[in-house]
Amino acid sequence: MLTRERVQADLNALPAGYKTADVDRLIRRYVREKQDVSCLRGIVLEEQQFHRIYFHTSLLQLRDPDARLAWLDRNLLFSDWWHTDENIDFVRDADFGQALTLSRGYVRSGDPFIRRWGYVMFISRQCRQPERLGALLSLFHDDGHYYVQMGEAWLLAELAVFFPAEVHSWLSEAELPYAIAGKAIQKICDSFRVSPEDKARFRALRSRWKGR
Repeated sequence: MLTRERVQADLNALPAGYKTADVDRLIRRYVREKQDVSCLRGIVLEEQQFHRIYFHTSLLQLRDPDARLAWLDRNLLFSDWWHTDENIDFVRDADFGQALTLSRGYVRSGDPFIRRWGYVMFISRQCRQPERLGALLSLFHDDGHYYVQMGEAWLLAELAVFFPAEVHSWLSEAELPYAIAGKAIQKICDSFRVSPEDKARFRALRSRWKGR
């Protein structure tokens, strides 16, 4: 098992002003060596340089997507939006039912970055099946934290790419604050994957909130 001191020494050996790509090369080496980085678990929230190493070295050694989902559930150590969102790809093939069950708890967490994770964890092929749409829309609710609002808006915009009519119908009746709905509409209108006609329909919804 690696020690914190060894990992710090390896980081110190990287080029001055090292970039994410340099850290990723170090991570790939640890993965090839099948290194256990559990020594870092207790410090990743305070010492950011270890965060990506702890998460990616551990997750890349797990081949089963459901095992990755379970590992993340045991390690909800998200210190900012970036460290939250960079884990999306690890759960793209996880069991949807299990992911949804976990998400329903996450979106009610006291930690805003766990709440954000409850939404953004589905921004992949997870949100492209029509039979999942209703369950995903049921997750949305008012949240006062900016980064959670942005996560909700991002997922709504992603769903609108694949189900524009259904999302438009739902959003036209949703009891969401403009802080979320307006951001979602803006993201939808900025998307290259949404038709001009659908963008115009979503844009017209803004008056519903502005008129309150």
